[in-house]
Amino acid sequence: MAAKIFIDGEVGTTGLEIRARLAGRADIALVRLDDAARKDPRARAAALGEADIAILCLPDEAAKEAVALAGPNTRFIDASTAHRTAPGWVYGFAEMDAAQRAAIASARLVSNPGCYPTGMVALMRPLVRAGVVPAGWPLTVNAVSGYSGGGKALIAAFEDESSPAYTHEHFRAYGLNLAHKHVDEMRVHAGFAHPPLFAPSVGRFYRGMLVEVPLQLWALPGKPKAAAIHAVLAEAYRGQRFVHVAGLEESTRLTGLNPEGQNDTNSLKLFVFANEERGQARLIAQLDNLGKGASGAAVQNLNIMLGLDEATGLT
Repeated sequence: MAAKIFIDGEVGTTGLEIRARLAGRADIALVRLDDAARKDPRARAAALGEADIAILCLPDEAAKEAVALAGPNTRFIDASTAHRTAPGWVYGFAEMDAAQRAAIASARLVSNPGCYPTGMVALMRPLVRAGVVPAGWPLTVNAVSGYSGGGKALIAAFEDESSPAYTHEHFRAYGLNLAHKHVDEMRVHAGFAHPPLFAPSVGRFYRGMLVEVPLQLWALPGKPKAAAIHAVLAEAYRGQRFVHVAGLEESTRLTGLNPEGQNDTNSLKLFVFANEERGQARLIAQLDNLGKGASGAAVQNLNIMLGLDEATGLT
């Protein structure tokens, strides 16, 4: 029997991407609302109650409302930031720990990770757990994303010349108040004692992203070499289908890294670049902000919750 899935907010950027990944699947039956009913609380409550799993692609307050509207039998995947550090919610990054898949599989409430935190947590959590980077370390995270990460408003600003917000900019630094909504999620799930200094930016390309953590290796306890950093990451993600660690030789050959390099996939690729003489390293995660950074991860979590091959609809 096909599982009933309701995408609450399916006309947004993330919702449309999820719907495309579920299209044509015989093991999924989508619960749909017409345009007139999408904002009707009674219609939404009925759809939420009918669904086996509801995927929330909504602003934070609307996501909280959706959980309250549903009955106790509906399971949730929340793609908003509302529940990513909330008690009782399982963080939906399957590769994060050995036990994470089992936790997702049995959970009623799963929070889909943010795009930036997916890259940062993938890079740093193994290093913190291994004691290579102390939990109290003052960390900086730099990142650039395609403008689709900002949703319809930012897409219009970069694409719609009739929009009052239209811009000719090729690059924009933002989050200048150092209060980006992803910061606490990074701190909690990477295992840090203090919020990282997060410097996000957006470029004039639709999708794709790089998330970078620079490290002064000479200042870290034990002054680790690049090979030690790489070994921890390689062991953490050994055998994973969607998270790959580039070999040090491959990284050495590269002269640049394209943020669009993992586009239209659910893959996350991690790189370690280093200058051993200076004792410095740049750790970089490359992913599609709409793939492993959002919709792809949601479908992966859905598959796990349904007991299916987690790559279904993603390859």
